[in-house]
Amino acid sequence: MVQVLVASRNAKKLRELQRVLDSAGIDGIDLVGLDAVPPYDEAPETGATFEENAAAKARDGAAATGMPCVADDSGIEVDALNAMPGVLSARWSGRHGDDHANTELLLGQLQDVPDERRGAAFVSACALAVPGDDDEIAVHVVRGEWRGAIVHSPRGGNGFGYDPVFRPEGEDRTAAELSAEEKDASSHRGRALAQLVPDLAALAR
Repeated sequence: MVQVLVASRNAKKLRELQRVLDSAGIDGIDLVGLDAVPPYDEAPETGATFEENAAAKARDGAAATGMPCVADDSGIEVDALNAMPGVLSARWSGRHGDDHANTELLLGQLQDVPDERRGAAFVSACALAVPGDDDEIAVHVVRGEWRGAIVHSPRGGNGFGYDPVFRPEGEDRTAAELSAEEKDASSHRGRALAQLVPDLAALAR
């Protein structure tokens, strides 16, 4: 059994990756979160792109623990806001991780924007960092996008972050009204994680 660190304290992210592994038929990997390892210095998320932040988090986790490490950086890019909040999604309101305040601010900024200009995409960059024999760490970064639009008021109790105000293309429901399985099948993080399946399968072997 190979232990793989998931550089997150969000249990939902661990379960999401576990579902991706299960659906790909990969066993032999034991996912552990940050709460299960000794604390280490985590670099602040100061990258200009999701990819830079994900790679830095994965590299830090692998270097600190010696385990392969999966990390993601994700957020929402809104067309009418020139692709913002982007990497600032989690702290858009000024308080990191305040989903309600972030969502309310976003809806306020789009208050007068008509439906045809409310396009948006959830974006996830996922990185897998694997320590080598010579202290080198190999990092593979992938990107997944999930297009849709911002609705006018929150709907649904599933998911987190901006899920209640994001309606995926081809859907009448918001991301927060989808089941976990439906979301995995098409979400930005699901699309990115699926691209890491061959690398994770190789680790399991």
